[in-house]
Amino acid sequence: MENVDQVFSPALLIHPDRVQANLDRMIEIAGGADRLRPHVKTHKMPAVVEMNIAAGISRFKAATIAEAEMTAAAGAKDVLLAVQPVGPNIQRFVRLVESYPSCEFSCLVDDSSILTQLETEFRAADVQGRVWLDLDVGMNRTGIAPSCAATELVRLIDASKHVRLAGLHVYDGHLHDTDTEHLKQQFDESTKPFWDWFGELQRTLGHTVKLVAGGTPTSAFWQAESRSRNVEIETGAGTTVLWDAGQPTFSPVMPFEPAALVMTRVISRPTEFDVCLDLGHKAVASEMPLPRVKWLNFDADHEVVGHNEEHMVLRMTRPSPLRCGDVLYGIPVHICPTVALHQHAECVKDHRVIEKWPVVARNRMLTI
Repeated sequence: MENVDQVFSPALLIHPDRVQANLDRMIEIAGGADRLRPHVKTHKMPAVVEMNIAAGISRFKAATIAEAEMTAAAGAKDVLLAVQPVGPNIQRFVRLVESYPSCEFSCLVDDSSILTQLETEFRAADVQGRVWLDLDVGMNRTGIAPSCAATELVRLIDASKHVRLAGLHVYDGHLHDTDTEHLKQQFDESTKPFWDWFGELQRTLGHTVKLVAGGTPTSAFWQAESRSRNVEIETGAGTTVLWDAGQPTFSPVMPFEPAALVMTRVISRPTEFDVCLDLGHKAVASEMPLPRVKWLNFDADHEVVGHNEEHMVLRMTRPSPLRCGDVLYGIPVHICPTVALHQHAECVKDHRVIEKWPVVARNRMLTI
């Protein structure tokens, strides 16, 4: 960057031209913006939501009520809270629906007791709620297996007066492989029980049911199923908008490019072989194994020997050429939780930081 001396480190950098290129590729691969429901948890920024909307994308997924509120405030017309609200978050979700009447909100459900509570709260507020039945196809994190119990839950939703079925939600985040053929085999095996059950469900209901399905690695497979089965499927991949260094290690080759970087500086040289950076746990996601960054302007042989709250220590195999104050740029291995560590991103155009983009939904609560 030409004005790097004006940027404090550590910093999160966003390149909007690359964001736009990734959005264009997402739409092209899906076969249209109406086939996408991108997850905002990756970026958590109104500015990126607005870029999505300008590209023709109108539906979104969110992981928290704060993310859902941020997305609606940025102009979205349809937001799925991709979690089943429980406890006081049920009341918060109903208040969210009341507060943004121009946006159509929905949430996940996989438990009859939560459905009953949602029905009670929506009836008390005298508003209509929408839910997606969350199906588990092998990730074993949330959802209900495609089964008679799932069919019964659909019947309970249909019998509700203040909650209606928006569709089915299927997330297969456990499926990942760099080999397309192997991944497709995993996908077919994992989803076969679902498709068998889905056919029976549609015959029972007498009408089609739409799906929100898939993560980044399997998004193309779900779109192929949509065309071959004549089923309306929205894919909910989120990482594609910013990309990172980790996704290519467990996904088939995909035509996306990194649109977000971390910037750090050397703050100490304790030995001639060691350098310390100001890129600690609080600046780059630390849940992945080391190394957690792919450097763009530094290729000397080294290993990360320390990663703490505010520090990252690199040890070289030869005396280090780096000096205090030197700037390094890197692609995070996992961009989603990295973004959440920063209050704002530095927006870079034509090699210059021109403005700050607030990471609004890193907060767990906005106004609701």
